Amino acid sequence: MKFKDINLHPLILKAIKDSKYEDATPIQAKSIPEILKGSDILASAHTGTGKTAAFLLPALHKLANQNTKSKNAKVLILVPTRELALQVYKQALKYSRYLRNIKTVCIYGGIPYYKQRKELNKKHDILIATPGRLIDYLDNDKISLNEIELLILDEADRMLDMGFIQPVKKIARSSSSKRQTLLFSATLKNSILNLTKDLLKNPITIKTNDKDINLKNIKHYLYKADDLNHKLKLLNHFLDDEKLTKAIIFTSTKSFSETLCKKLKETGHKIEFLHGDIPQRKRERIIAYFSQNKTKHLIATDVAARGIDVKNISHVINFDIPMCAEDYIHRIGRTGRANENGTAYSFSLNKDTKKINEIENLLSKKIDSATVEGLEPKERPKQRKEFGKKDFKKGFKKKFFKKSFKKSNGSKNKNFNNKSQKTFR
Repeated sequence: MKFKDINLHPLILKAIKDSKYEDATPIQAKSIPEILKGSDILASAHTGTGKTAAFLLPALHKLANQNTKSKNAKVLILVPTRELALQVYKQALKYSRYLRNIKTVCIYGGIPYYKQRKELNKKHDILIATPGRLIDYLDNDKISLNEIELLILDEADRMLDMGFIQPVKKIARSSSSKRQTLLFSATLKNSILNLTKDLLKNPITIKTNDKDINLKNIKHYLYKADDLNHKLKLLNHFLDDEKLTKAIIFTSTKSFSETLCKKLKETGHKIEFLHGDIPQRKRERIIAYFSQNKTKHLIATDVAARGIDVKNISHVINFDIPMCAEDYIHRIGRTGRANENGTAYSFSLNKDTKKINEIENLLSKKIDSATVEGLEPKERPKQRKEFGKKDFKKGFKKKFFKKSFKKSNGSKNKNFNNKSQKTFR
């Protein structure tokens, strides 16, 4: 479906044309007409499928055809993280660039309250918020949601995973009972369906094959590793591959991301880490440097990486396999965007077998197994001791790191150049 065939305001179509978009994605083609009709929507859409425009464009259309003098927001968009809030905010500004009377405000944690209150006191039509910060304003009677006509929950599954179910319900109760509600989620699991019963009225369920579209440009490879030592050698090998121009490396814990980043910096890599405890200004600076190629690679946890929209990411490396299969989709969605090709490497320990099976079930296909010559895994016994705390601590001893990467010099892979033979000092 062409955007010009959708009944959108001419000034919105002009902004879409400026962005050089002509064809709507499946989630956009199915959602926008129903939203314009006023229906509540329950949509399953993954990262990178155009879901943000799927709800922003009809929201802007509704506002463009209104003439109100009220200073309170008519559209509320709830998102789980600060990064995603900023991403949606930028998209809202892009598509409303010719709608001079429509103003958007974005609030999230990590920014002083008085700065955001100043913006909230001005006339605004769209409010983009994280649940925690919005609840703070509601509890202190600093904001009114009585005039909300359209409530949008973006990445609802992540909000529930982060424990925001009660704040989301409270926010919904604080808004108009006559509102239209849109819920977008990567999966329609039971917790989402239960939330739907409380918030949506006779919703239209929209499912597309966006998963296939989102992943068609991404090649997946699974590298089995014996232990942390083995994973470190694999990582060191790939970071020195000329084909890997820009990567996000996912780890399971904040402390691990910091330690790994420190060690990789010691070998000369331009790399930074990103997790939820980093102050907002520093987070924004890290993402800006990554986007501007001042930083070549980024180590991140799942929550911190949500909402990162950086172009030309060639690779995603799952140093740690994600705890839930849906997070795998969100992770690899950072690469292979805008019809570019991308590559995802996953390092799997013996204990990760169940998680890999769940990911493959979600993908509806097997992930190709691969090895690096000279870094092949050992033959695995049926019963194997899981990687324990002692091994974990051992992995970060300076001597252990040095030994791990020194051994990787034995790799016979052609792409394993002199730089990759550096050891941690």
